[in-house]
Order: sequence, then structure tokens, then C-alpha cells
Amino acid sequence: MHKFLLFAFFLEMIALGPKKPITVFMAGDSTMANKPLESPERGWGQRFPLMFDETVRIDNRGANGRSTKTFILENRWQAIMDTIRPGDYVFIQFGHNDQAKDKLERYTPPDEYKANLIRFVRETRAKKAKPVLCTPVVRRNFDAQGKVTNSHGVYPDLVKEVAAAYKVPMIDMFQKTKKLAESYGPEASKSLFLWVEPGKSAFFPDGRQDNTHYNELGATKAAELAAEGIRELKLPLAKRLK
Repeated sequence: MHKFLLFAFFLEMIALGPKKPITVFMAGDSTMANKPLESPERGWGQRFPLMFDETVRIDNRGANGRSTKTFILENRWQAIMDTIRPGDYVFIQFGHNDQAKDKLERYTPPDEYKANLIRFVRETRAKKAKPVLCTPVVRRNFDAQGKVTNSHGVYPDLVKEVAAAYKVPMIDMFQKTKKLAESYGPEASKSLFLWVEPGKSAFFPDGRQDNTHYNELGATKAAELAAEGIRELKLPLAKRLK
């Protein structure tokens, strides 16, 4: 009996042994992308590494101005697929540029956007990796009642449709960042976004009033909300959060 208990304990220690290092890839637009450290702007993917232990490597492929269409056309998606390994994750967040009808090189009609998301899911799973869909984060656009308006049209709902149809874990970053901005209110929420007074930043000497992109505080808060979503979904990745 004593030997059996020792053997059982040994097996448990193996199961609880060192976690295998994994990579979390990030595919998205400028709201996710890495920014120059000398800039006050930050993408939430840039702050995502702070959420995890040392077994997780964040490979942030988010890029300014990219839609699902241009991310594919520029072979950015294929570059992830060429690198990804079984057990890795891909966090996917697009929509800001897909909806831009005034910029035809970026614009992705709703049906094509949905098809692109489905492609991302299928190809990730074919690599035995794990896709996580994210709705796009909000812009700082408030109505007269102090509520954040939906400036993304149907695109957040299309993410939800794909997630439901293909049983993909989904983090509703739209709703989470909407609640975040509303908790600050129309004026104080400027402290989350790229609002820079003239003369305060060498990167933006004339100042900046940007209601789309985050500063360090906003990006950190958004990354924390993504981590919250991981916990809510009870993903295995949650065990690697700090």
C-alpha cells in the first residue's frame, strides 16, 4: 500500500510538473499592435505580456491600419501559420479597419470579414493550435446620455456569430471596454486614450486628440480585461496568468 501511494504521488508530481512554454500570437490592428517605446501610444497587445507568467511568450503581430483582408493579402496571417506550434494560441481582433468604406484597400464587406474569421479559426485548428476571437475595442464616442456608441456597425456581432457557430472561445472586448470607458465618463475617459497636450510629447509636439488608440493606462486596462476574459472562459491558458 505504501509503495502504491508513493507511485501515485510520483504520477501526480509529473502531471503538476513544469509547464511547457507556449506562444500566444496576436493578430489584429493598431489597437493591439506594439508601438515605439518613445511614443505615449500603446496597443493592448503590447501590455499583454504583463498578464502572464514566464512560460508564456507573446508574439504580437498586430499592425497599424490592417483589416482581415490586408492581413491576409500581405501574408501576415500566413507568417503566423508558418510559425505556430501545437498548443499555441492565436488571439484575433479586427474590425476597426474592415469597416472603413472610405479606404477601399482596407474595407472588408461583412460577408468577407466573416469568411476571413472562419478561415483563421479553421487554419489555426488545423495546426492543432487554439484560436480565441475578440470583438473590437470601442472608440471613445459618447452619446448625450453618457453611453459609448457603437461605431463598429455589424462587425462585433459577426465575431459573435462565428464564435457561436464554430464553438470558438470569444472575449467580448467591445462590451468590456465599453463598460470601462463609461465607468470613467465622457471627460475622464480621455485619460485612457491618446489625448496629448501640445508640448508634452516629442512624438506628438503639436498634441494629439485620438479617440481610437490607447495610451499606456488604457492599453493596460484593456489587457487586464482580456485576461479577465481568459479566466471567465476557464481556458487552460488561465493557469499561466499572474
